[in-house]
Amino acid sequence: MKKPVKRRYNIDQKNSYKLISNNKKKSSKLKENTVSYLIRDTKLLDASWDFKKANTKEFTHCFHSYPAMMIPQIARKILDLFTDKSTKLLFDPFCGTGTSLVEANLRGIDAIGTDLNPLARLIAKSKTTKLDIQVLDLFLHDFINYFFSISFQLDQIHNSIMPNVRNIDFWFSKNVQYKLRALLDYIERINDVDIKNFFKVAFSETVRESSFVKQSEFKLVKSKEIESKDDIDVFGIMISKLSRNKLGLIDFLNKAGKDSITTIYDFNTVKNIPLSIFKPDYVDIILSSPPYGDSKTTVAYGQYSRMSNEWLGYSEANQVDNLLMGGKRKKHHHIFKSELLNDVISDIQRRDKERARDVISFYEDYESSINNISLTLKRKGYACFVVGNRTVKGINIPNDRITKELFVGNNFEYVETFIRNIPNKRMPLRNSPSNIVGDTASTMKNEYVVICRKK
Repeated sequence: MKKPVKRRYNIDQKNSYKLISNNKKKSSKLKENTVSYLIRDTKLLDASWDFKKANTKEFTHCFHSYPAMMIPQIARKILDLFTDKSTKLLFDPFCGTGTSLVEANLRGIDAIGTDLNPLARLIAKSKTTKLDIQVLDLFLHDFINYFFSISFQLDQIHNSIMPNVRNIDFWFSKNVQYKLRALLDYIERINDVDIKNFFKVAFSETVRESSFVKQSEFKLVKSKEIESKDDIDVFGIMISKLSRNKLGLIDFLNKAGKDSITTIYDFNTVKNIPLSIFKPDYVDIILSSPPYGDSKTTVAYGQYSRMSNEWLGYSEANQVDNLLMGGKRKKHHHIFKSELLNDVISDIQRRDKERARDVISFYEDYESSINNISLTLKRKGYACFVVGNRTVKGINIPNDRITKELFVGNNFEYVETFIRNIPNKRMPLRNSPSNIVGDTASTMKNEYVVICRKK
């Protein structure tokens, strides 16, 4: 594994920081205003992590939208800095739709991911599955034929049994329901599991885009412009998603080759790490972007994916937010390994004891997860968390420093923290820090890439 190195940051006239490698050829070009820092002692705003003009939809990253996705360039840069030829296995304990897993595979690194949301697992699995394009083309050609035939026979599926989607008439016009049912009929007949997953991912986006849901929202909010959705081209949306995803898959296959593999699981790292999957000191690098707080007051992952999960027949689709960290409210008090976190909670308790319980519930789960995943990492391996800081009851919660302290409490040494602006991460413009309807605040403008190393 690569060792932490002393690096220098060149401060330009805009007060941004450009990373410059510490070698003699480049050091001679440094200007007088260059300041040298030991990385383990610094936390600097580094514009090189912003990726303002980067294409975040390369390869299979184009497959499906999802709330608060880590952009691939962040995972790519972390892997550039903290992996080498000896790196064989990456673990993402909050893998979401698989950004870090795809990036690991692109450089020949095997990956393991886990997530509690069925839709996220479906997308991550599909994004990292190396399909045979010729076989996929056969199914795509067959689907086009099916599309043309069914277009003239929609009246025959009007009596089809619809899936168990809550308030289906509220969220979908009857015409759209019939068309989605026809698409689902085709998908259910596919006998190749990996091909079926590929179609399911496109279908999930089609479900959302043809619904009455306000597309700019993560929570289930009905759009006021519902008249335009009755005659929406459901089949056209599906074909467009399939075509786009095929092109992304081809690029992924050309770059990733056939050697690297990814395995997706649904175990909860808050509870335990399955010994059947991991041995102690098994993983080379942990790379993840965990939730910044409970889904009720930050990003509603469960609400965003609920209708897709229901259309696809996943059980407990309406329970995802309750299953995630902080989803079950704790009633007891808890002393954390982070003194900073203990102080923050005390401050929140003085303002609102009930609201403090939400924070305690989330961080108790967060701490338990870090305790468990720390056991999987090899000695000298890196844990890299991309986190955001949030505000509760007017009190800032420095999640980056809390994350650092929780890892240090598990026999890690702190290495460095990069601060980046968030120019293009899909986040809600406002959230509910007080958990009161109508009481909102602007969301975070920065992310923190926290790097720790196991001793």
